[in-house]
Amino acid sequence: MLSTLKPNFVWQIFNDICKIPRPSHHEQMITKYIVDFANSHSIDYKIDKTGNILLTKPATKEMENCPSIALQAHMDMVPQKNEGTEHDFLTDPIQAYVDGEWVKAKGTTLGADNGVGLASALAVLVDPAVEHGPIEVLVTVSEETGMFGAFGLQPNWLTSQYLINTDSEDEGEIFTGCAGGVDFTATFPVTYAVMPEKFDCYLKVSLKGLKGGHSGCDIHLGRGNAIKLMARFLAEYAQDIPFRLADINGGSLRNAIPREAFAEIALSKDDLPKLKSIINQYKNVLSNELGHVEPNIEITLSEVEADKVKRVLTTENQNRIINWLHTAPNGVVRMSGQLAGVVETSLNLGILDIKDNQISAIFLIRSQIDSAKDAVVSTLISHSQLANANYEISGGYSGWEPNLDSNLLQLSKEKYYEIFSEYPKIMVIHAGLECGLFKKAYPNMDMISIGPTIVSPHSPDEKVNIQSVYRYWELLIAILKSAKHLK
Repeated sequence: MLSTLKPNFVWQIFNDICKIPRPSHHEQMITKYIVDFANSHSIDYKIDKTGNILLTKPATKEMENCPSIALQAHMDMVPQKNEGTEHDFLTDPIQAYVDGEWVKAKGTTLGADNGVGLASALAVLVDPAVEHGPIEVLVTVSEETGMFGAFGLQPNWLTSQYLINTDSEDEGEIFTGCAGGVDFTATFPVTYAVMPEKFDCYLKVSLKGLKGGHSGCDIHLGRGNAIKLMARFLAEYAQDIPFRLADINGGSLRNAIPREAFAEIALSKDDLPKLKSIINQYKNVLSNELGHVEPNIEITLSEVEADKVKRVLTTENQNRIINWLHTAPNGVVRMSGQLAGVVETSLNLGILDIKDNQISAIFLIRSQIDSAKDAVVSTLISHSQLANANYEISGGYSGWEPNLDSNLLQLSKEKYYEIFSEYPKIMVIHAGLECGLFKKAYPNMDMISIGPTIVSPHSPDEKVNIQSVYRYWELLIAILKSAKHLK
């Protein structure tokens, strides 16, 4: 049904993209699709050493003297699925479908982030109705896991003075700035002990049903972080009974709010009724605190086969881990003092895992202000040192400073008003757009970011509004048609 939607070229290409596995760092098949697409339409292209693709097309008739505009999208998607959904992101197509005013996916992320933007950029190259000056389409790799393509972009590869990033997620808003970010990984050894004889009951505690979402765009919505909620349970409630921790893990992406967390524990069967009572108590607490935001929280117990739990953490190591996680900062640190309703600084505890006798926690820190970002890093360093944990700081990138005098921004505002009889909102996004990194290689490039309305990106609840795709497309082709006014 997607291929019957309008604008036809955009939805037909997006329908093709949905059939192609493309999680970050596994972009071979989508790269082949783009190359084949270029060859089949006689479009020039080149690929840099990072894997980014640059496609170019001359101006349409009577648009030859317009300045060149680059359209930019990333080719990868976030691979997230609901528990119980059988889907291999390396081999299986996304099962996209129309549900009323939305396009959704069955049990997985849809990949509208940034698949619709990619489809629109390719559609511009082949839709004969689109009038434009010289066009460059830049498609970057592995944006979702660290903006690898943007980091690898070299100066003088693009010739355009103007760039339209297609990775925004709210139609009716034009973004002219974004947050910078940095990854922080804390680790320390896990020490084990033999299972005490009195512990004859082995259980898995599962905390599920949270909404999750984008760790930047959704961080201010008050959604629960499953890792933090599990840590709170172990530190605040489970201490009423003797138990030993065998394993704890949660989350899968540092830029997605964790929807699930799990802990394997050993205890005496005599304490099982009390544990069940404590879990019910905690569920009631969370329902009271978060029920309006997280109505589907589940905490369940399941048996673990005894021969699979051969060892548990030492008491000292267990307490250290639980207290470390319970006190770890997470969420909004500060709202912007200049832009109403915009988050200035935040952090997300996105991944927790025990592997090879080591526990690791990965945070993604975001801020519009580099010094504020550095302050959160400093806090995490102090927190790690108190627990005698090792830490690593990586993947740092600066934000994209807003330019309200941008020629491209002014033209986009005018075109939006002409089409829809209202002005768009001018925004700064609390997320890492690649524009911030493009500024390093192309400091004088004039940029904006636009896109359709995408709800719950980075989660299986992701959906894209059909009408918003049409409106986004109308704005995009109007800007291209009016490129002569950018001189």
